[in-house]
Amino acid sequence: MSKALLTISSKNYSSWSLRGWLICRMAGLDFGEKVLPSDDPNTRAELLLLSPSFLVPCLTDDSVKVWDTLAIAEYLYECHPESGLLPKSLKARTHCRAVSGEMHSGFANLRSALPMNLKADYPNFKVWAGAQADINRVVSIWRECLKTYDGPYLFGEKPTLADAMYAPVCTRFHTYHVTLDRMCADYVDMIMTLPDMVEWIEAARAEPNAVEELEAEF
Repeated sequence: MSKALLTISSKNYSSWSLRGWLICRMAGLDFGEKVLPSDDPNTRAELLLLSPSFLVPCLTDDSVKVWDTLAIAEYLYECHPESGLLPKSLKARTHCRAVSGEMHSGFANLRSALPMNLKADYPNFKVWAGAQADINRVVSIWRECLKTYDGPYLFGEKPTLADAMYAPVCTRFHTYHVTLDRMCADYVDMIMTLPDMVEWIEAARAEPNAVEELEAEF
């Protein structure tokens, strides 16, 4: 059987690529990477939120080809249920799927106002009202999960799909210096220092290419 291959776009800018990559790591999948160039038209459309459907990340595993982050997660959970990608109990699994699905389909204001950019640092960034409502909802989800499942991750002692889905939000909160309560700030710090996150961020900062539209001064 050939090694699985995950096709991604920019590690600096692509939140969906980060989610897919973390999911593969959490599932314990042995995979290689193919990074699409940032000057590819489809890649730029995805990064600038101009594409109606994102085809990156895309996982090719033997004869299976699956795109869309949640579809990748469900495929890997079926193949590797012992990995802990989803919680053990039905109630917690359902909750995990719900908050992951909310991240997958919502928070448009947060995405557009605070684009992922791991090389950037905006200590005096002003969050507009629409984005603040999204931030408040994220914080509410985190608090509920951390209190219900006793942390340190959203669903207990191990990172799950939900942590992968919200990891790019942690990078955004870090980049734009979003003010958080201590519980949520500690969660962001923990996610940002995970070995897989450190590896991804180091690779992102080493990327030579920039997308000018995402390098504007905010």
